[in-house]
Amino acid sequence: MTQNKDIITNYIDSVKKQFLYYKSLAEKSIITLSDDEFFSTSYSINVSEEINSVAIIVKHLAGNMKSRWTDAFTTDGEKEWRERDLEFKSENESRENLMEYWEESW
Repeated sequence: MTQNKDIITNYIDSVKKQFLYYKSLAEKSIITLSDDEFFSTSYSINVSEEINSVAIIVKHLAGNMKSRWTDAFTTDGEKEWRERDLEFKSENESRENLMEYWEESW
């Protein structure tokens, strides 16, 4: 029984380490952006008329993580309180507020 518990603990520790690694990569990239770049929806690549800014992507990822991981062991999927569509709208949020939301979602 102890061996199984050790395996589970090691697995959870490994997953946490991976999540923190990818969080770190995202934050190292985000910090290199000026505010104009962070909120910009205009890029040199011509992929689509509708391109989300990094700010919107941060907001959406944070909303998704907060929804999915809140009560993860007792409820599954989307939470009723999440307003997903609003995550794709710019509401004059500050970079600081968005990054606080990002942090609390982890």
